Amino acid sequence: QVQLVESGGGLVQPGGSLRLSCVASGIISGFAAMDWYRQAPGKQRELVATITRGGFTNYTDSVKGRFTISRDNAKNTVYLQMNSLKPEDTAVYYCKGDDYGYAGGPDYWGQGTQVIVSA
Repeated sequence: QVQLVESGGGLVQPGGSLRLSCVASGIISGFAAMDWYRQAPGKQRELVATITRGGFTNYTDSVKGRFTISRDNAKNTVYLQMNSLKPEDTAVYYCKGDDYGYAGGPDYWGQGTQVIVSA
């Protein structure tokens, strides 16, 4: 069992920045990939960014050029740097680890951290 704990959310003005962190109780390199998802009120959860074990990254179109996903294996932590935030970025942000230990292995989710972008 691996626990993922997010932090770093909060209230920020439009145009501002936040950095989210996701700390794993296990070794994050044990996951094939780490993701950030978000869920806005009344909407489905959507994939925001992914970073693979090998460091490949991918982003949903709405955050490209504004958000950066990174990982620090020594700290078992994944980050999401969010710049130029917009009100439509308001959501609960979740960290997810994919395929722990082996292909098809278990996925794990964090509990989420709230981000509110408002003037």
